Amino acid sequence: MTPRNLDTSAVSPDVHARHISDVATSRDRASFAALFAYFAPRVKSYLMRLGTPPALAEELAQETMLSVWRKAELFDADRASASTWIFTIARNLRIDAARRFRDPNAFAAEIEPDAPEEPFAIVARHQSQTVVRDALKQLPAEQRQVLTLSFFEDRPHSEIAAALGIPLGTVKSRVRLAISKLRELVEGVT
Repeated sequence: MTPRNLDTSAVSPDVHARHISDVATSRDRASFAALFAYFAPRVKSYLMRLGTPPALAEELAQETMLSVWRKAELFDADRASASTWIFTIARNLRIDAARRFRDPNAFAAEIEPDAPEEPFAIVARHQSQTVVRDALKQLPAEQRQVLTLSFFEDRPHSEIAAALGIPLGTVKSRVRLAISKLRELVEGVT
């Protein structure tokens, strides 16, 4: 049975797989609504971070979720997590859209180029990066590892927990502690 008032901010990956299974077996609309509420905004953000224009990212996110509805029976929880499967669908749809444009730089062309960066800004950015890099080196290895996976590799916390074999709550607390420690270290330098 699928809960009606699902708080999607603290959902375990198993719940997503169960929702996909419910959609596949009985076309459960409540399960699909929960999947849509959780994944559609995340898929759109992911696509925009890849350089997809916002309107196209919205369209592709909806198309991704429609594919989840249509192809739910193809999902295999033994081969991939629900999020991996859904984000793979989104990535493939983005690739197909880029091919339709027949220009590998089609998405980049819609982004206005930035004005040339001032020399002072370049130096300031470089100094800031150095401070952050040095601060990262001072973090405990466990905190640095989850921070790297979360922010630099853009992996979801649930995926990090599975990869490292630690509880999801541990991942979240390590990220929180690492950010707090980084803030202290960076503010102490600046």
